[in-house]
Amino acid sequence: MACHSVDKKLVGPAFKDVASKYAGAKDSQALLAGKIRKGSSGVWGPLPMPPNPRVSEADAQKLAAWVLSVK
Repeated sequence: MACHSVDKKLVGPAFKDVASKYAGAKDSQALLAGKIRKGSSGVWGPLPMPPNPRVSEADAQKLAAWVLSVK
C-alpha cells in the first residue's frame, strides 16, 4: 500500500484506475498476475513497478482478481 491506493494515485496508479484500464481485456487477471510477479514498466509512466517474485502464482492471481474487482 506504499505504492498504490484504492482510489488515488500514489507512486503507482490507483487500483480503481488499473481495474478500469483492464476491464474486459482478454486474460486480464493472468496479465495482472504476471505484472505483479515480474514487474512492469512504461504502462503508467516512467517509474517501473518492481517485480515481486516472492509472491506465489496463486497469491498473484488472488491479488489480480481483487484489483479487477475494485470499482
